[in-house]
Amino acid sequence: MLNKDFEIVEILERDARTSPDDIAAMLGADAAEVRKRIADLEEDGTILGYKAIVNQEKVHTDRISCVIEVSVNPERDHGFDRIAERIYRFPEVRAVYLMSGSYDLLVIIEGKTMKEIAQFVIDKLATLENVRATATRFMLKKYKELGVLLVGEEHVHRMAVTP
Repeated sequence: MLNKDFEIVEILERDARTSPDDIAAMLGADAAEVRKRIADLEEDGTILGYKAIVNQEKVHTDRISCVIEVSVNPERDHGFDRIAERIYRFPEVRAVYLMSGSYDLLVIIEGKTMKEIAQFVIDKLATLENVRATATRFMLKKYKELGVLLVGEEHVHRMAVTP
């Protein structure tokens, strides 16, 4: 990736609605060249898509999110990749990460109810071959996502600690 490509990607990560003309102005580059670079980055799979970051509390959805710590036995010749693939193919799964530490995979899922998520863990995730253990943690409130505050600064208060 060229240096300008990195700068273009950084700008689009901050705000995917930034126009190629505006990006060109920010970088002191030609707008046609920026449009071409963006098209090339989309074509080669560097830019995979564009998403809005939505504050679900404002939309009043009843979706529940959770993170699941998963311990697995890696497979010979495939390591963690094959089990990760089996997990990320479930439609409930929003993200899967290979982690260092006390568990191997971090799985983020969404469901309509806690019961639905529990059924996913019981019926689909825990029963997979090579899954040793799971620990499910429900997200109670999101304050910041992908670098964007979901609550106004005035709503985030911390009580004073006094001796």
